[in-house]
Amino acid sequence: MEVERATNRTIRQQNRSALLTKLFLDGPLTRQDLARHTGLSQPAVSNVVGDLIDDGIVVEAGALESDGGRPSMMLRVAPRYAVVAGVDVGETRVRVELFDLAMSQLASVDYPISPGRSSPETVVRHIHTGLREVTAPFATADVLGVGIGVSGVVQQGPSSLVYAQTLGWDGVPLGSLLRESLSREDVDLPLHIDNGAKTLGQAEMWFGAGRGSRHAVFALVGSGVGAAVVTNGATYRGASSSAGEWGHTTLMYGGRPCRCGSRGCLEAYVGAEGILDRYHQARRGRPIPGDDEESQINALVAAAATSTTAGAVLDETAGYLGAGVANLINLFNPERVVLGGWTAVALGSLLPRIRESAGRHALRQPFEQVSIELGQLGVDAVALGAATLPVAKLLLEGGARPAA
Repeated sequence: MEVERATNRTIRQQNRSALLTKLFLDGPLTRQDLARHTGLSQPAVSNVVGDLIDDGIVVEAGALESDGGRPSMMLRVAPRYAVVAGVDVGETRVRVELFDLAMSQLASVDYPISPGRSSPETVVRHIHTGLREVTAPFATADVLGVGIGVSGVVQQGPSSLVYAQTLGWDGVPLGSLLRESLSREDVDLPLHIDNGAKTLGQAEMWFGAGRGSRHAVFALVGSGVGAAVVTNGATYRGASSSAGEWGHTTLMYGGRPCRCGSRGCLEAYVGAEGILDRYHQARRGRPIPGDDEESQINALVAAAATSTTAGAVLDETAGYLGAGVANLINLFNPERVVLGGWTAVALGSLLPRIRESAGRHALRQPFEQVSIELGQLGVDAVALGAATLPVAKLLLEGGARPAA
């Protein structure tokens, strides 16, 4: 009898998870839609939906027009059942954002970071301050959790160790440091930490340019370069979650020095720092207009209309980036390659040249099957994807709120 009750609980949780996930990703939907898309019987859908409505996590969202008979009621995940925070720990800034469960942004704060100043203590301080600010109107119990996207390899576990050679982080226990900081104000929130390219990939898979694909690669091009590889709908992580360090694949043997300590890495040619260094050399050492990497990249793009030097640097960048994309195509045979990150957004006008370069370097058959696109979620993609980490846990658990 005990085994039977346990089995029934497991089946009910699985059914709740399936219905919630479908409503979250594709809602509003009717009960009939849910039965058709999940394969559950109509009575099972009605019973589970009734429970979810009683729990407050699902709400009715108006009636669907009918040609006759009783109109069908649309359902959706309740936007204010909880709020969730997403954090983008970049090399130039820490961005903290708050979302409801419709993933509508409620608040956002930015903390610029000077080059070489992204110490763990500085990052933790900015995250803590940002969380305090964006969650101020809400009780702690209203916050489902905090998702954080960060550069480097994240070793999952209670401490969430981060290995980011370009930041000088070697096994930094980011999770422990942040919990300790929050605990000084008696704040205890569930924390979910992952690589920023992977959180960007999840956001684009759920809400952006990756929707509908099962095999895709999401490239994050910012100050540094990374990627998330999705195969059969799941992110590939490798033996220790370091899969996707695309920026540190070798583009040119013995080439330009990379911040990781190697030479010839893709990042040294197409990351913002590498692009600006090449532009600085092409200008024979003359300073580049702008106070930070983002403004300098924008100045480079603007100058290309009148400057042959700037135009040549951008053409070269498109060629390098296309060659890097071709490597992804040859290695993973994706349906889609999506370019995101703030540098990719700034270089969006280069997309035709990037595609052309990828076509020259990739094998013909896999290239003919792939589309190469810009991300649809802009510079907020990493934080938005980070915010989906606690949401994914909620959906998996069938709506059960996790403990901190």
